[in-house]
Amino acid sequence: MTQNTVEKNPVTLLGLGAMGTALARTWLAAGHPLTVWNRTPARAAPLAAEGAKVADSAAAAVAANALVVVCLLDDASVEDALAGTDLAGRDLVNLTTSTPAQARARAEWARERGARYLDGGIMAVPPMIGVPESGGYVFYSGSRELFERHRETLAVPAGTVYVGDDAGFAALYDMALLSAMYGMFAGAAHAFALIRKEDIDPASLAPLLADWLTAMAPAVHRTADQLRSGDYTRGVVSNLAMQVAGTPAFLSAAEQQGVSPELLSPYFALMRRRLVEGSGEEDLTGVIDLLVR
Repeated sequence: MTQNTVEKNPVTLLGLGAMGTALARTWLAAGHPLTVWNRTPARAAPLAAEGAKVADSAAAAVAANALVVVCLLDDASVEDALAGTDLAGRDLVNLTTSTPAQARARAEWARERGARYLDGGIMAVPPMIGVPESGGYVFYSGSRELFERHRETLAVPAGTVYVGDDAGFAALYDMALLSAMYGMFAGAAHAFALIRKEDIDPASLAPLLADWLTAMAPAVHRTADQLRSGDYTRGVVSNLAMQVAGTPAFLSAAEQQGVSPELLSPYFALMRRRLVEGSGEEDLTGVIDLLVR
């Protein structure tokens, strides 16, 4: 009989919150030997029943395999969990949400301890993990050689996007996209607030809002082009002067509907300031320069 099974890369996973558990189950389902550790041991019990080995300490988990994936609450949790562990010769992949500066410092911290380091920013929520059609993926930055070595294993839970050898870039891309998401949520919150007291079903506004945001999304390409060229009047559809002239109507509508303008006012203030300092023929791109200190 021919042996057709392919030995899968073993993985150690530290952290079994909602995301960590989703990652663990995906690797187990794909046949990867998995060692797990969590500060609260009870969370590991279901995974043990599914075939995971449960380490009684973070140090023991790290010692079990060369590839160590960390998915904890924050950077301080990573520091605490890995304190006193022997990282020499380990390939450390940190999927904990952090800032670019924290990621760069953690990369140096790992190097000083003899480990190779790769940072990751997860662009997915737990239900998207292990579901290719969901579109979830993870940004990776740091050692390209390390990324290529483990690309196949890392691609099991979600798609992989390598963004550079600067360890801070994954966190930077992650924060950039999530910041845009929160800005979108803020606009949507204001939109729903405007109709809140009216005899309008929010469910009737939702598809219109989703379609409108989808239609506006390609404008980011024009913004990127203007930033690269330095010409903020390039391809303008509705210039800054015209848009600033329209902002009082939005503020009046909010007041009349009994809605706080606090989600819109800061952006409108930046638009007015740019109009004074720049050109009315520009796009809204100049606001970006006002944000950069």
